[in-house]
Amino acid sequence: MAQDTDHSLLICTTCRGASGANRLRAALAARLPYRIALRGVDCMAGCDRPITVGLQGPGKTQYLFGDIETEADIEAIASFARQFLHSTTGWSKASERPEPLFNKTLARLPAFNPEARP
Repeated sequence: MAQDTDHSLLICTTCRGASGANRLRAALAARLPYRIALRGVDCMAGCDRPITVGLQGPGKTQYLFGDIETEADIEAIASFARQFLHSTTGWSKASERPEPLFNKTLARLPAFNPEARP
């Protein structure tokens, strides 16, 4: 029976190439709940801070992180992804994220709301 995924952890395949993205994907695969799909994507414009990683979920704030390369970074991303999955809004203050991510957050975007008006 196939498991449903409704959240995505995006890994840039441009920053360190496909081999860098694949190494990160392999390191994260066993650490993430089944509901979080690992997706390689083309450039996310974080080129000065490779490897760039994003988190998305339906109706949730979206995040972009950079400089994700060390074991501590990988564990922090996995930990935050689990926290993000269980949050209703995805919103968090920097101090609520794992410490290794404090200075690695490149962007926090509000949830997409097609009914919001300018």
